[in-house]
Amino acid sequence: MSSFAPKRDPKTIGDWIALPETARVELIDGEFVEKAAPTFEHGLAQGRTVGAIGGAYNRRLDGPRGLGGWWIVTEVDIVLDGRGYRPDISGWRRERALAPPNERPVSLRPDFICEIVSESNRATDTVTKLRRYHQAGVPHYWILDQLDGTLTVHRHMTDGYLLALRAGRDERVRAEPFEAIELQVSLLLGADEDE
Repeated sequence: MSSFAPKRDPKTIGDWIALPETARVELIDGEFVEKAAPTFEHGLAQGRTVGAIGGAYNRRLDGPRGLGGWWIVTEVDIVLDGRGYRPDISGWRRERALAPPNERPVSLRPDFICEIVSESNRATDTVTKLRRYHQAGVPHYWILDQLDGTLTVHRHMTDGYLLALRAGRDERVRAEPFEAIELQVSLLLGADEDE
């Protein structure tokens, strides 16, 4: 006589939404995937990245300070292809999102997602999410890796993400879709800005 492990029903978006908003959980391929608790260094990288790109882009297009045209936010619940994510940083072009999306979860696909890799979620951020964000049509996916000191920028192409840029901690880059400004990679990774 053989024994079979009971088959678990896949989790749904409804199950995910029913969790407390404080739960650091994503719904990927029918399973809850716990996000790592943020460290101080992770928080610095997240804040400094939003500050670096948001200062130039997170406002109306062609305002008095130039550039603009984006909504840039942190830790917002998003549904893509029936999966639930809470990326570290997300961005929507204002030409597609005329007003800030106010539903939870947001169902409008972001134009940009950035994940800051934690050791416990490295495979989720660099393999699983890379595939799923591509499948969902996210045009730009950044991976900031504080351990190896890199910024990796992926651009959506039909057959998969194209590696558009990989830069080290000591470099200054123009990273799409924000190539109009120069970014210091060490700052994005959480270091103090060069004086």
